Amino acid sequence: MLIEPHGGKLIERVASTREREEVLSRDYPTLEVSYERAKDVVNIARGLYSPLTGFFNKKDLQSVLDQGRLSDGIPWTVPIVLDVDEAERQRLISHDGVILTHHGRKVAFLEIESIYSWDKEEFALKVYRTTDRAHPGVERTFAMKDYLLSGDILLLDGIEEPFPQVNLSPKETRVLFESRGWEKVVGFQTRNVPHIGHEYVQKAALTVADGLFINPVIGKKKKGDFKDEVILQAYRALIENYYPKNRVVLSILPMEMRYAGPREAIHHAIIRKNFGCTHFIVGRDHAGVGNFYGPYDAHEIFKEYPDLGIQPIFFRSFFYCKKCNSVANDKTCPHGEEEHINFSGTKIRGLLQKGERPPELLMRPEVADVILSYENPFVD
Repeated sequence: MLIEPHGGKLIERVASTREREEVLSRDYPTLEVSYERAKDVVNIARGLYSPLTGFFNKKDLQSVLDQGRLSDGIPWTVPIVLDVDEAERQRLISHDGVILTHHGRKVAFLEIESIYSWDKEEFALKVYRTTDRAHPGVERTFAMKDYLLSGDILLLDGIEEPFPQVNLSPKETRVLFESRGWEKVVGFQTRNVPHIGHEYVQKAALTVADGLFINPVIGKKKKGDFKDEVILQAYRALIENYYPKNRVVLSILPMEMRYAGPREAIHHAIIRKNFGCTHFIVGRDHAGVGNFYGPYDAHEIFKEYPDLGIQPIFFRSFFYCKKCNSVANDKTCPHGEEEHINFSGTKIRGLLQKGERPPELLMRPEVADVILSYENPFVD
């Protein structure tokens, strides 16, 4: 029996043929939205953001900012909002619905509930714990428009989805997990190519689960991150060569990284719960950026959510111990730092940038070869 979706029901907001024809037969105004907001629309419609049925109203926004919960008490930490400017507000205020478009494509219908002003500084401080514009999430917040549009959505046409062969919906993953007889499923969040440390964490978690769900975030990232196709191909090489068959599912999460640290760790866990995961791996500085969060702040926040409904698996720092002759962590290894080789992402990235294959103690050669096959594997 699979875990219940967040809030108890998997949301599906996809228009039937009749509903689509009915909406398009009416003279609704249109609103062009960014690719990132269009992806949020699709994620609501496909149930990734269950129990959300649309964009936040003011009551839910304030509740999430203040308490990290929706107004009905269900845990939720990252507001899902749609911003509009004054001209758009004036144009939409007398209408009860709007068709959301992206590059001319009629993505979804939004039933207008309200259009309201918001405090960007409060939003940034409570979601990101800082108002420093050096934080990419804060900078993005202050660049947003002055009003927020709320209301339920109905997917009409969607958007052109990336990597459709590995873009499973929660409905599809649940069918797949059930068909394999998986009851305990551990989810792994990543925005990087895998090194030996990641493999160690995943396999350690897999020992207590029936299956592993590797779910890379595909979407807008910061400069210097690995490109989406590189991450996917690197994971394919790892799974093909080093994982048991039928114990791993690789599927993407089409969503921008917000770099909200602890709050985003909870958000990521909720999404994986909707996919059907019972456990979720939370690493060091999960969803962090720069020095804005402590290394284990994302572990501590789970204490505030005993009712989250998905079990976090915490991993601290891990390294290769020359004395133990294996990957270890501070709970399993008694030796000093002089015996440790750290899995430094910066060091590995530096070697790859020079066209060098990292040592096999740090990265599988098949994974390194995939990365090195790209002229530039990094986001510019």
